[in-house]
Amino acid sequence: MTAAGIATFAQLYAVQAVLPGLADSFAASASRVALSVSFATGGLAAFVLVWSGIADRIGRVRVMAISLTVSTALGLAAPFAPDMWTLLAVRGLQGAALGGVPAVAMAYLAEEVHRAHLSRVAGIYIAGNTVGGMSGRLVAGAVADLGGWRWGVAADSLLALAALLVFAAAIPRTRGFTPKPRGSAGPGLARRLLSAVADPGLLALYCQGLFLMGAFVTVYNYLGFRMTGPPFGLSQTVVAFLFAAYLAGTAGSAAAGRLAERLGRRTVLLWGVGAMAGSAAVLLAPSLAAVAAGLLLFTFGFFAAHATASGWVGHRATVARAQAAALYTLAYYLGSSTFGWLGGIWYDTVGWTGVVVYVLALCAASALAGTGLRERRG
Repeated sequence: MTAAGIATFAQLYAVQAVLPGLADSFAASASRVALSVSFATGGLAAFVLVWSGIADRIGRVRVMAISLTVSTALGLAAPFAPDMWTLLAVRGLQGAALGGVPAVAMAYLAEEVHRAHLSRVAGIYIAGNTVGGMSGRLVAGAVADLGGWRWGVAADSLLALAALLVFAAAIPRTRGFTPKPRGSAGPGLARRLLSAVADPGLLALYCQGLFLMGAFVTVYNYLGFRMTGPPFGLSQTVVAFLFAAYLAGTAGSAAAGRLAERLGRRTVLLWGVGAMAGSAAVLLAPSLAAVAAGLLLFTFGFFAAHATASGWVGHRATVARAQAAALYTLAYYLGSSTFGWLGGIWYDTVGWTGVVVYVLALCAASALAGTGLRERRG
């Protein structure tokens, strides 16, 4: 599952580290080239429910294998895009294919892992996702500085191919999954979806994914533009190394599971949101050291909150677990594609200060939605 996370998130955000290079190559604004991220995350969001329904029929592992195979093939084609619109089309299709992994990963873990350990295991899995996100950005940024954005994206696709081979060789056979053949007894997909939105607590958790991911992607989309411009003037390689802050996300995800078992999920969630808000303000400083420290804390807080919320969905949803996990993923990537792109409008019109104010507003919306959450016993 760690290999699956690396293959998924290295590809999903492959272009994020090279957005300034894309802007130069296609003579486009920050918000326009950021569509290459939004199309991928939007395609993923549009297809997670489709993948969750397919997974109920053919199994979680098979869906993840198909998803990674198709997305890696598209990733290898992306560097050959002759213009911006072709790249956006390929990225949209790639995102739709990638949706198979995050749509069913938590449901797969919930079926294979004892409930008492699910929060901790969910944290470890998401920590693996951060390794993929970080390595993809580092590889793309460093290689792009040497050979341009096309070589950077190609390098990420080759990394994903290697991770796919590891996943295929290492994934164990499932023991907790029971297929739901077409026409079998039990609620259909529509009924399961209704069940997944009938619980106000689940709706509040979906809001966490929506707002927090919007804030997170906004910072990572546009911080590169700020750091390559005045007063910093950094190269793409140096900016790419700022994405090593993802290591803080790895630590935050793993720590969140342990802390949730001790302090409760709601406490850890709200602490994570508070850490994001406080560190976002630090990103206004004209000091590289302050920005690096702020980015570390921001990333730690985000992944602690995300690991808590996503694990909570799997624990809370007992009837339509795959659909609840898919709806959380849908909200998560809808936040990425929509709020992440809107952050670019703020950057193009107001500048970095406007971006930080926008991120603080999204954190406030998340905290407001999370205040009413209560844990169920058992």
